[in-house]
Amino acid sequence: MDMRVLKWQIVHGSLVKRLIVKGFLFVAVMIVVSFVQMAHMIKNSEPMVLNFGVCPLNFGDNDQYVSVTGLFKPVFGLGFPMFGASLMRRDDENLTKNVFKEMMGRGFLGLNCNALCVGKKSSNAALALQELGLLNVVGVDAHPYFSLIWRRFVYELDHENSSFDFVFSRDLDKVTVPALMVLEIERVLRPGGTGALLVGSSSFYAGNLIKGNLIRSATPVASFLKSSDVVHVCGVGAYTLVIFKKRSEIVDSLEHYVLPANCPSTANNKPYLKYLEPLAEKKVGQFETQISYLPKFMNISTRNKLVYINVGAGEFIETTLARMFKPHYPIPHHLFNVFVIDHNTSALSLYVKNPGINFVYHPGLAVAGEDPLAYVDTDEFLSAPLDHEGFDFIRWFSETVEDGDYVVLMMNARAAELNILVELFKTGSICHIDELFLRCSAADCISLIKTLRRSGVFAHQWWGD
Repeated sequence: MDMRVLKWQIVHGSLVKRLIVKGFLFVAVMIVVSFVQMAHMIKNSEPMVLNFGVCPLNFGDNDQYVSVTGLFKPVFGLGFPMFGASLMRRDDENLTKNVFKEMMGRGFLGLNCNALCVGKKSSNAALALQELGLLNVVGVDAHPYFSLIWRRFVYELDHENSSFDFVFSRDLDKVTVPALMVLEIERVLRPGGTGALLVGSSSFYAGNLIKGNLIRSATPVASFLKSSDVVHVCGVGAYTLVIFKKRSEIVDSLEHYVLPANCPSTANNKPYLKYLEPLAEKKVGQFETQISYLPKFMNISTRNKLVYINVGAGEFIETTLARMFKPHYPIPHHLFNVFVIDHNTSALSLYVKNPGINFVYHPGLAVAGEDPLAYVDTDEFLSAPLDHEGFDFIRWFSETVEDGDYVVLMMNARAAELNILVELFKTGSICHIDELFLRCSAADCISLIKTLRRSGVFAHQWWGD
């Protein structure tokens, strides 16, 4: 065949058309596959309960461009481009800074946080955080997107997993695929860390004071999250502030365990879970007086014996017993068989004089870097049940607790104690614990307690000193 004829057929014939059609089909298929994957990801996300607030932020008296309702006042100078742009930029910076102030006041943001700001105005947000006293702040102007060619994240956040305590962005409504941005922010958050997204509203003046607008802005964020929970949503001027916390690994592991169908404690507690007290983000007054203790609702007079187990209380057990049982708990503490499990054997002398309290030594509860035997003197060493090879809590529990007992467990929300909690779920021993108290003075237990309650555990948040 003549080469000129072949060239003409290639250029003008059906070959080019077929190549063009195949190219378009390939691009279309890639787009469909990408969105199907994203839809599947969103569909598999668990529904989350959102807590809504109506403009709770305190903007202060210095912000002359924000009304007392939290909405922007109309700025008449906007008719002049330079003057109007300057005022809007000032409003914008004040808004971001006031959001941070309010979050610090509510305990969502601390001065010791490693913070990351993502988006086009991240440098301004990072500067605002530094002015408020945060030292470790990083601003990233670029946000991640998904490449159809490479089929992976492009310009992903150049940080390791679980690198930051706090991540903030205002660009969620400016990206092509918001879910990918949320997931990338979630990736770099450490377990227990806080994410904050300031989402724009379609109405400048109506803003998000209307609950329907709050729901429309917050629900997509909640559906995108895979390992976090939305903890607060509120209208801020013309925006919606969505705050979420990344769940700890303990919480994720507990959610994978399925308790037996004949689990005694969850079956008995089910009718009374609705009476559990609401969880609080911080201690307010005499919080313990608001606790809905299980014996207020359940008749336990037929139980074989009453067992109270305190893990990690140490020398503070007397204070804990006094605050919990006197005068709040419906049953006097002297009716319980009390067991104190701790690594600090110096507290043993406090218990040997009290016939109602039994001390159990657990070296695994020592804080990292602390010698569990550092507190032991000669006399205590001879009397304390030391076990250099460790302590099997589950075995001890199964030997101590019997079917028909009423069991109350209190523990710290530290890593060692939470590992015990995981073992209780893994072995099904949690089915013999009627009431659980988590001492949360330094840890965020809200997500954990919500998970426990969803599993049927009658769990309380206990504020330690």
